[in-house]
Amino acid sequence: MMEMKEFASLIKAGHVTDLTPYMEENNGAWKSTFYKSGLAMNTFREDNQYGVKPGIYGVPIDLNNVQFIYNLELLKKAGWDTSRLPSTWGEFIALGGMLKRAGIPGLVSGWGEPWMIHCLADNFAWNIMGREKVLATIKGEVPYTDPSWKQVFSLFAQMRDSGLLSGGIVTMINKEAEQTFANERAAIAFNGSWCVNIYASMNPELRYAVAPPPKVNPERPMEIWGGATNLVVNDRSPVKEEAVKFLKWLTQYKQQCYLAKETHNIPSNSSCASALEGPITQFVSGMDNAVHPRFFPVEEFPLVTEAFDKGIQSIIIGEATPGEVAEKVQQTKLEETKKAKRFKVLREKGTK
Repeated sequence: MMEMKEFASLIKAGHVTDLTPYMEENNGAWKSTFYKSGLAMNTFREDNQYGVKPGIYGVPIDLNNVQFIYNLELLKKAGWDTSRLPSTWGEFIALGGMLKRAGIPGLVSGWGEPWMIHCLADNFAWNIMGREKVLATIKGEVPYTDPSWKQVFSLFAQMRDSGLLSGGIVTMINKEAEQTFANERAAIAFNGSWCVNIYASMNPELRYAVAPPPKVNPERPMEIWGGATNLVVNDRSPVKEEAVKFLKWLTQYKQQCYLAKETHNIPSNSSCASALEGPITQFVSGMDNAVHPRFFPVEEFPLVTEAFDKGIQSIIIGEATPGEVAEKVQQTKLEETKKAKRFKVLREKGTK
């Protein structure tokens, strides 16, 4: 998925068509067919940091989201009532103890790929403090040493101590994690909806169920990372209008249902959800709560994100405490903010 910064640069260079007028035609008929989260992946808001004219610049073709996946047989073996899955943090930690006592490996995920750690940490942050406080942190108004952020970091220490995390998870790539879960060598996976195809090819008899991460704060929703496969229109193309017509055709009900059935992916046309069957339907139910950092008008500095993700890895392997990681991330934030201010001053001087 392209970063918003790069996407913005293509738009400002005149390479990408603003599709807003087409979306709004006929009282927004085309726009209304999509899941809101799918369109949000391609939308620049009024207050975006890149100076891009507000609008919709891409069309989602299919969607995905990331949730917890539970092996029902292994949970049952550990003594868990599989008629319901953990929905609160206390229940989730309790499941970790049950798996540990039964000698069953717990959670696998590609946490050797830092974005997947960040994905879950974001879920917890949005649930604990809400989007506005997370956004205020990115803007530099709330420090990472705030108690809410320390709580986010501490959750990974609690998962480690409860026995929820499988050994080697911080060096595991997602393909390895998918093989491990598909072969029933772990009870829980944190993975995206694309796994439905993968698990079916590796182990057609695998019995599992999907659920969002457990709530830490019961007063807020549990929002999950969601993504999309998107297509854009070249604004300089002599067949631009034909390209738009093709995208309208491709995202209509009949075509979307066909693609969804053939690929087992989540369709971007929300009316096609009823045509799906099997485990993918459990992922579909999470689309209404799908969020992504791209939705925010500002993005965090890359080095801050790197310190954040590596810090959580260090917590998991016992090399740092949640408090130490919070201090490290905040220090990186301050350093990057100073660099950005110096660069802004130099740039402004250079334009005079």
